[in-house]
Amino acid sequence: MTKWVYSFGDGKAEGEASMRNLLGGKGANLAEMSNLGLPVPPGFTITTEVCTYYYQNGETYPAELAGEVKAALDKVGALTGRRFGDVDKPLLVSVRSGARASMPGMMDTVLNLGLNDATVEALAKDADDERFAYDSYRRFITMYSNVVLGVEHHAFEEALEHYKEEKGLNLDTELKADDWKHLIGVYKKIVRDEHGSDFPQKPEDQLWGAIGAVFDSWMIPRAKKYRELNQIPESWGTAVNVQAMVFGNMGDTSATGVAFTRNPSTGESALYGEFLINAQGEDVVAGIRTPQDITEKARIEAKSDKPSMEKAMPESFAELTRIYGILEKHYRDMQDMEFTIERGKLWMLQTRNGKRTAKAALRIAVELAGEGLISKEEAIKRIEPGALDQLLHPTIDPNAERKVIATGLPASPGAAVGEIVFNSEAAEAAKKAERRCILVRIETSPEDIHGMHAAEGILTTRGGMTSHAAVVARGMGKPCVSGVGSIRIDYKAQTLTVGGVTLKAGDVITIDGSTGQVIQGEVKMLQPELSGDFAALMEWADAVRTMKVRTNADTPADARAARTFGAEGIGLCRTEHMFFEGDRIVAVREMILADDTEGRRAALAKILPYQRQDFVELFTIMSGLPVTIRLLDPPLHEFLPHTDEEIREVMSATGISEDKIRNRIRELSEHNPMLGFRGCRLAIAFPEIAEMQARAIFEAAVQAAKDTGAPVTSEVMVPLVFTRMEFDIVKARIDAMAKAVSEETGEKLDYQVGTMIELPRAALKAGEIAETAEFFSFGTNDLTQTALGISRDDAATFLGPYTQKGILSVDPFVSIDQEGVGELVKIGAERGRATRQGLKLGICGEHGGDPASIAFCQEVGLDYVSCSPFRVPIARLAAAQAALGKEA
Repeated sequence: MTKWVYSFGDGKAEGEASMRNLLGGKGANLAEMSNLGLPVPPGFTITTEVCTYYYQNGETYPAELAGEVKAALDKVGALTGRRFGDVDKPLLVSVRSGARASMPGMMDTVLNLGLNDATVEALAKDADDERFAYDSYRRFITMYSNVVLGVEHHAFEEALEHYKEEKGLNLDTELKADDWKHLIGVYKKIVRDEHGSDFPQKPEDQLWGAIGAVFDSWMIPRAKKYRELNQIPESWGTAVNVQAMVFGNMGDTSATGVAFTRNPSTGESALYGEFLINAQGEDVVAGIRTPQDITEKARIEAKSDKPSMEKAMPESFAELTRIYGILEKHYRDMQDMEFTIERGKLWMLQTRNGKRTAKAALRIAVELAGEGLISKEEAIKRIEPGALDQLLHPTIDPNAERKVIATGLPASPGAAVGEIVFNSEAAEAAKKAERRCILVRIETSPEDIHGMHAAEGILTTRGGMTSHAAVVARGMGKPCVSGVGSIRIDYKAQTLTVGGVTLKAGDVITIDGSTGQVIQGEVKMLQPELSGDFAALMEWADAVRTMKVRTNADTPADARAARTFGAEGIGLCRTEHMFFEGDRIVAVREMILADDTEGRRAALAKILPYQRQDFVELFTIMSGLPVTIRLLDPPLHEFLPHTDEEIREVMSATGISEDKIRNRIRELSEHNPMLGFRGCRLAIAFPEIAEMQARAIFEAAVQAAKDTGAPVTSEVMVPLVFTRMEFDIVKARIDAMAKAVSEETGEKLDYQVGTMIELPRAALKAGEIAETAEFFSFGTNDLTQTALGISRDDAATFLGPYTQKGILSVDPFVSIDQEGVGELVKIGAERGRATRQGLKLGICGEHGGDPASIAFCQEVGLDYVSCSPFRVPIARLAAAQAALGKEA
């Protein structure tokens, strides 16, 4: 019989850390901490299988669940000496979500459950603190009403702020028991008016309402968006954790906080976090009150006048330090912990592997390996390749002039420039219009997830280093400055005011997430320094990977950047991109508009010096590394003028008549140019184009070899073949040109001629093509288009629904379709190598920088991947992980 509920507490548990798929991350770790003998309030976990059952059976529960929950609740009562719903010794519980992958703030939580008009009096008597009891009750009403009954939180906040104004009070902590009693009456009326019925008084009804709300929250928009952004399958579901309440709001000997065993921004090995005396957990993460530092060192650095936990609660601080040492050694990773101190007693509410910036992740992995807690291979596996992107982008030039208008907390490192937007919808609109923006909010909530994703960075006026904005921004790799209390935001007027400066929506600001500075205007940035921990991990990765990593580079700037990032050659140089620059586009158009071969050759002779110099620069920068140059690929009409003004410019530059230009445009226009007159078809119809390009490549190779003293390995790639005969016709022209240049210069050329496999027929006929082709590069962009019959330019209109409905697990242009397109790659590789043993195989589509696709390339046995320059480090790490067998 299926077991639906697992209990934990009092130094033992029915579950353990390895059961995260069933118990969720939070439930598995609560069980593990209990098994370690750590102080964990007793409770139980309703499994993720119940969530699956719930959605597969019309939002109903298994028949046995109610009995198992009651039995588990009775066990918690026995351990605490309390009983759920009892009017003398009531057991109060928290109800929290817990998916197997951490989703901070995305799903719902209810605290203080079990309070009603009778049990609140028992709590007051038991605690000998009437104010605490009624404070807890009002918190429960607001949270439960919002999460379960759908009453907007701001309705209660407005009532509270109005009452404080009437009484001349500033802080919630200044309210006394009678104040909370009055407000509870106001809150109940709000519930009745907004919800249409009274606030529920039966604890059993409250419990099942909260359990249902947690399961329902798995499918709310913000949770769906988070799963979409982080590739978390909907089928995983969430567990529900029900746990005995411990109270951080029982006076000055009580507190609540969040702590990391290492700094999540920098990776420094030191206890890091925030706490609040006389508070509950939501006060810390929601930014309602400004939290205090845990360590004295952090307090001094922050110039805070509020006591640290180390000074204010030394015994609890010592206990937390002891526990964090146990947890980090046990999990062999940096931990993110939540704790509550109830009248001097420390309780652990959660531990999980902490979210961290890429910079911190690198430092932590390298230092853990240095400490002997993990191996170098495990350190390599620990880093999410895509997260390296955070380290490859500019930071603010320290010498640049900064007009600092405010300073807050450095919540997530890096810098960003953009126009001010005050809501998530405006952020998405700016992103769509390709305008950089900074999302400026009083405080973010999980509802802002889409706007945070669209923005370059986030700025909030409230919240600490562990607030929602800080945690989510660090996970996304976006800079964030939080808690800038000096800034006043007026959402209605769409303005930001600080120190006499008023900025409006659309004005440009720069934020520095490493210092907490907010700067008016745009500030000069610097390129990153890829040394230290980054260099160490890359060295370890390079030592274990078996695939080479090349770059897609069409310009010297791209090539130089790629070399800096560790590229081992160029896997794709698209020569057509060179045709659009400066005067050469005029010559290209002359060539296209020419009436005969002689006219085309005359125009191509003007292009030759440009092409040759382009290739000299690339060969020189790559200095002995292989360079793959693709012959002209796009259809010729792309180079012709499109507007009347452009046509007049061509007429002026070439002397060719308007009629002739317009006729040629009509002749070359195609209904489906992706499948039209392009690729090797150009070289077959106009062999003089391929000859000019081949001459430019070989002459450049000779010159670069002389200039640098390093051998030049040139690889000439023929695009879009579907039969060996096409390839052979073009290859014959290339070989003839190589022979001619060799004879003219007296130099021996080291070159290969290969092809792109980007059509299904080419993959199927790879055995025949490999009889003469010396290398294959899989052009998976076009192979995806031709195999799936999907245009990359037009797919956005329907790919969203396809991935949402599970027809496709991921956008096939982002990560290779392994079952279809991948099968063609496998066939091409196997048949090609069956003909030509040791045939060099690579991939040069966008998939060359995607970790999951790189793992597939490793499995197929490719020799290299090629990707854009800024993805080279990502590919190096992903290739190492693939070699080590890490699942992508």
